Amino acid sequence: MVFSTANVTSGMSVIQVSTQTGMGAIPYEGGTAFRVWAPFASAIYVAGNFNNWSITENLLAPENNGYWSVDVPGAKEGQNYRYVIQSPFIPSDSVWWRTDPYCKHVLDNDGGDGVIVTDQFDWGTNTFNMPVWNELVIYELHIASFNRSENKPGDLNSIIDKLGILKDLGINAIELMPIFGFPGEYSLGYNPAFPFDIESNYGDPGKFKNFVKKAHEFGIAVILDVVYNHFGDKELDYSLRRFDGWNQNNGDGIYFYNDQRVQTDFGPRPDYGRGEVRQYIRDNALMWLEEYQIDGLRFDSTINIRNIYGKNNEPVNDIPEGWSLMQWINNEIDSKMPWKITIAEDLQNNEWINRNTGSGGAGFDSQWGSFFYYSIFNAVVASTDSARNMYSVRDAILQRFETDAWKRVIYSENHDEVAEINHKVRLPEAIWHGNADSWFARKRSTLAAALVFTSPGIPMIFQGQEFLEWGNWSDSGTLDWSKKDKFSGIWDLYQSLIRLRRNWYNNTRGLRGQHVNVHHVNNNDKVIAFHRWDNGGLGDDVVVIINMGDRFYDRYSLGFPGGGTWWVRFNSDWNGYSPDFGNHSGYDTFANQSNPNDSDGMPFSANIGIGPYSVLILSQ
Repeated sequence: MVFSTANVTSGMSVIQVSTQTGMGAIPYEGGTAFRVWAPFASAIYVAGNFNNWSITENLLAPENNGYWSVDVPGAKEGQNYRYVIQSPFIPSDSVWWRTDPYCKHVLDNDGGDGVIVTDQFDWGTNTFNMPVWNELVIYELHIASFNRSENKPGDLNSIIDKLGILKDLGINAIELMPIFGFPGEYSLGYNPAFPFDIESNYGDPGKFKNFVKKAHEFGIAVILDVVYNHFGDKELDYSLRRFDGWNQNNGDGIYFYNDQRVQTDFGPRPDYGRGEVRQYIRDNALMWLEEYQIDGLRFDSTINIRNIYGKNNEPVNDIPEGWSLMQWINNEIDSKMPWKITIAEDLQNNEWINRNTGSGGAGFDSQWGSFFYYSIFNAVVASTDSARNMYSVRDAILQRFETDAWKRVIYSENHDEVAEINHKVRLPEAIWHGNADSWFARKRSTLAAALVFTSPGIPMIFQGQEFLEWGNWSDSGTLDWSKKDKFSGIWDLYQSLIRLRRNWYNNTRGLRGQHVNVHHVNNNDKVIAFHRWDNGGLGDDVVVIINMGDRFYDRYSLGFPGGGTWWVRFNSDWNGYSPDFGNHSGYDTFANQSNPNDSDGMPFSANIGIGPYSVLILSQ
């Protein structure tokens, strides 16, 4: 971004544009510079604590490119400010107060005052290394509802209080739902008013940096959900909408499209074709990764960035500049911080989302795997065993984008699929409404968990799954942490699965590998088995057997990739996970050489024992 060195005369004094670089409030020694984009303004003043809120004292100079700036000696960190804009599109007798779009801390309960923030924080000397994609285990978390106390929403400090517990569970990445400022006390986070701002109920920039630092000290990466498919909130008269008064076609102003492309189901769509708006979104993405040192971004609803109506395979309604914006951001991240992950929520099973930009792809490292979710959800929620389609389960295990297993994030719950606002419920509740703590709900929901942690892909769980949270989730609710003790065995089951997924004991490395072979599909008896491996061999080859039927087997024969003894590393029917689980013997077994025609095409075969609605994980 190039800034001009123009100046303007105000009264008898010449006001020069700032020589400081950057946007918004830019503290320097002895004062603060202010720079804002407002191409249709005729004059702009900055008012705040530093000038007793004078609306005529600190006039910004035009840079002759739509940007305005000024240095204000004496303005300092912690002081409040806002812009006062004059424009041909604003009545001359109106005082047009606007919040700085680049402001990093907005007092939304105080009329939209911005706060001057400095980028000064002691990050310490510890170095955090982001886990590689095939080692990630993600925990999706909503700040307000994760660990609230009394009648107050949870905040960043309340998460810090639970970091030790999450580390003990085994997760190594937290995906935070959006933290952008929003009106009111509660929100899912998908109604962003100011994308550079941190919601005041959650904390401020210093508290967020402290949270990231503490998470890193626990070995936990931080991934942030960002919302770029729409901006603005019609409840706020000081938001990005009609920022400098201009509103072609009675639209939402300079930050937004002013034709049919503006409309989404959630709010006005930014104008991805306008250079200043593209820069704004790009600056936002890099700020979180660089200044706040987070480890990745999950882009909300990319389908609504790339298509007017949020539809796949409708090229006539595509938004090419939305696609190129995502490419630009991903290219910048890859060139500066290639170890940091970007994840798309596209939900269209579109391989081009993950393809590299050189071949025309959007360049995301991974995307949410909705195909996996719906296939597994339908299998475990079906009310009768006969309705479970093991071929759909097979296809969910095998599906991937291009040849890379880690280009999909897989899950059996996420915030959208359990939200009260969407009339959805948690998986145990969906299995048996009103009886989510029943044997059937516990057994079948943990089948889904086992598939998440043993199938190729980056596994993710939603807060509370690990202790059987049920009902539905809302932004104003809270997790029932008493269930962690009540269903401590379910917690242990999740912990066991996560440790095996991460090769904790150095005998299940195959669960981190690219390779999978679903070699046994018995749709009549609802049994499926698959082989996972990285390089193969002892400590690497893993066989997963899943019984989705309500019957047990003392001797069930199937194929194995290698001969010799196979040890049971996990048996979900163990009564240590729940006293009413059957503890059916999932015994260690010996695989003998056999005719591949009689053993699922595998060179060896063995007998196993398995309980109803149960999972075995074996390795050598």
